[in-house]
Amino acid sequence: MRKIKVMFVCMGNICRSPMAEGVFRQLVKDRGLADRFEIASAATGHWHLGNAPHAGTRKELAKHGISLPGKTAQKLTAADLQVYDYIVAMDEENVQDVRYAFNKELPRLLDYVDDINEKDVPDPYYSGNFERVYDLVVAGCQGLLNHILKQEQLQS
Repeated sequence: MRKIKVMFVCMGNICRSPMAEGVFRQLVKDRGLADRFEIASAATGHWHLGNAPHAGTRKELAKHGISLPGKTAQKLTAADLQVYDYIVAMDEENVQDVRYAFNKELPRLLDYVDDINEKDVPDPYYSGNFERVYDLVVAGCQGLLNHILKQEQLQS
């Protein structure tokens, strides 16, 4: 059975994209679909490569029973663009970085949420507002999962 491969992308792969990776992994597990998905995250930049997720991300995920054991920041590669079925950016800057580096258009996570004013998941590295980012990531991941289930004709 083919696995559906999903990757989340942000600037450093220590705050938003690993948070989305953990949340999405939990959502598919809760729906009994964990064996159908391969989920990862990556950075557009090189600043934090090899580092664990930000303490704020780990703390916020832990509040919701989610952990990312062994996760370290990695950089998005051209090979990733070929391997992953769904690659989703956190904000417009990430979209532009991928467009510039790889000439590839990516959707933003909040594109999958209808009833929301925001289109970018703000970077909590600067604001420290990991709770708000978590709420946005959950909404986006739920919308993305529903989109994928429809596209792939899967039921949970």
